[in-house]
Amino acid sequence: MSALFFDFLVVLFWSAIGVVFYAYLGYGLLLWLLVRLKRISTTTPNFKSEPETPALPKVTFIVCAFNESEWILGKVQNSLSLDYPPDLIRFVFITDGSTDDTAQKALNAFRDSGTTSAFYVLHQPERRGKIAAFHRAVTLHGLWGNIDSEHIIVSTDANTHLNKESVKRMVAHFAHPETGAVAGEKRIRMDEKDAANAAGEGIYWKYESLLKKWDAELWTVVGAAGELFALRAELYEPVPPDTIVEDFYMTMRIAQKGYRVAYEPGAWAVETSSASVQEELKRKVRIAAGGLQAAVRLAPLLNIFRYGTLSFQYISHRLLRWTLAPAFLPLIFLVNIVLSMNVAGIYFVTLCLQVVFYAAATTGYLLEQRKLKVKAFFIPYYFCVMNYAMYAGLYRLLRGKQSVLWEKSERAKG
Repeated sequence: MSALFFDFLVVLFWSAIGVVFYAYLGYGLLLWLLVRLKRISTTTPNFKSEPETPALPKVTFIVCAFNESEWILGKVQNSLSLDYPPDLIRFVFITDGSTDDTAQKALNAFRDSGTTSAFYVLHQPERRGKIAAFHRAVTLHGLWGNIDSEHIIVSTDANTHLNKESVKRMVAHFAHPETGAVAGEKRIRMDEKDAANAAGEGIYWKYESLLKKWDAELWTVVGAAGELFALRAELYEPVPPDTIVEDFYMTMRIAQKGYRVAYEPGAWAVETSSASVQEELKRKVRIAAGGLQAAVRLAPLLNIFRYGTLSFQYISHRLLRWTLAPAFLPLIFLVNIVLSMNVAGIYFVTLCLQVVFYAAATTGYLLEQRKLKVKAFFIPYYFCVMNYAMYAGLYRLLRGKQSVLWEKSERAKG
């Protein structure tokens, strides 16, 4: 091996490690530092945890459900228990394409509740996907006509439970005119009896929630999760009907217009973990395909001279995880083998560390197959599953095999 080629491999190896480290941990450390510096230099924070609101706005509360018969009664009850004036909130549950009794159960639950809030249960046999259902709910004619201004749209999933103060805490942020959307916090319910895969999913979302908190404090959340978010109705715009991750794309388009996506940890949506890593993988592959699709459509955000901090956050928090980080992982391993064959020492150590990590991930997979609960092995396993999902998502996207129709993942019993 020539010295020039060896030097090239050394630079490639350490650069790739740097990108992977930055994508998963380095950005979090840098973000923490930037937020600390901002706190020191700023006497008045951009976002107060509980900004004063002169008057509560009207809210349209949307739940898109597909074959959620098991969860829908609890969702209706939880929605009606929210601490919000009944005359200022209307509930729209839409079950397009459902083939079970989700729609009838929801309708009966609302009627039996005696609620004084307006409620609508929309259903049509044709299944066109979540974004089509959401758009139909948003443009519903009803109590307040089309919700085109001075309304807040709150969206949440059918299999989640919200805390009572969630809607009030989110809409309070809209007292700030620069706030275009608000992301709630997603939480994973984990009990000792749960499968060990919940450890990976739970830790991942705890870390994501921390990054979102810091992102919002620096400038903006980089896309909200569909479990719970709110937006100004006047900023809603129909997204392309083939959009796979509509929640992310919708809120990023709001940020692209110059508005901030705030974060409200006091508004949380709780759901159980996926029933298994295989079930979680279905979600991850779909999200991966959607993330890569969104990366193409949000290509203007790469212009850091135009979008500044938003571009920095988007590239650091999302884009690197969707592109270079998963691409570099196998490259790091293969290059490490070549380097360790020519130079011992540090490259032998790094190769051994990689072998141990992937062995732990493989052990996690084997234990998961046998339903054994050794959570320590599921962290590396979950990490590998996440990155494998990016390859599978890219394959589906390029082959046109990723449908916009959402595919339910089985959740652990709550």
